[in-house]
Amino acid sequence: MPRLLKPRALRPGATLGIAAPAGPVDPEKLRSGCALWREAGFEVLHRDDVVSRSGYLAGDDDRRSAELAWLVAHPRVDAIVCARGGYGSPRILDRLDAAAFRAARKPLVGYSDITSLLLWQRRRAGLVGFHGPMLERGGDADPDAFAALLGLLGGATPDPLRGRARGGGRAEGRLVGGNLVLVAASLGTPWEIDTRGAILLIEEVQERPYRVDRLMHQLASAGKLGTLRGIGVGDVSTCRDERAPQPSGLDAILEVAAPLGVPVVSDLPFGHVQQNHPWPLGVRATIDGDAGEVRILEAGVTRGT
Repeated sequence: MPRLLKPRALRPGATLGIAAPAGPVDPEKLRSGCALWREAGFEVLHRDDVVSRSGYLAGDDDRRSAELAWLVAHPRVDAIVCARGGYGSPRILDRLDAAAFRAARKPLVGYSDITSLLLWQRRRAGLVGFHGPMLERGGDADPDAFAALLGLLGGATPDPLRGRARGGGRAEGRLVGGNLVLVAASLGTPWEIDTRGAILLIEEVQERPYRVDRLMHQLASAGKLGTLRGIGVGDVSTCRDERAPQPSGLDAILEVAAPLGVPVVSDLPFGHVQQNHPWPLGVRATIDGDAGEVRILEAGVTRGT
């Protein structure tokens, strides 16, 4: 895995490139989301075909991979923000040029299906990425989460993520993770998640608890949990089954986490919720299972060259 490199910080008036590497984009949400960034003082650029649709994809694999390559190479684009998740990012990863991503050093923002792209970038390009809000909510983005993202991309060290204490003491490690399904889907690929000495942050939406249980045990069996420093759980509130109310998806995660003896914090403010606070993959952080917080220790970008 390449040496970790941070992207360049955004300056006032920077240009954002909008990508749709996964599911099809709602044109109205695209317009209102772009307006939100413009109101914050940024320029916004995207291709006309960003609203393409091919079934459950934002156009075919050629279009979506070419769009990312175009944004990475474009001299005016300073950062890349994904429009939405859905499905499709894993289909194009083997088409992307890791060296080009690393050389460009542009912040990349997204979550959900974009977890695949962030894991690929971390493993293959050695570049920090940002798990955070996209344009999917249009102009209805949570103002606090949006402000936190602006600060993070500008070089600020964000406020701690605070959740529910689950015990285990305190530990330090590098942040990894994202959407649980996509984290597990990385196993056996060239962009497989590296959890050695890491703090794993995970979230999930509308997966039944038995599936969450299976995913956690898959990670455990693959040796991805035994070397962790801690586990932080974002929103998994929709991971329930009306036919069998107990256990919940969170219960399934906590059951697998308990024997590890590491700090655990749940109910952190990130994931498929409006208060989707951003965090950078690859940077050092601490997790305190007794105080119920994850504290990021360094900026995710570098200022200057």
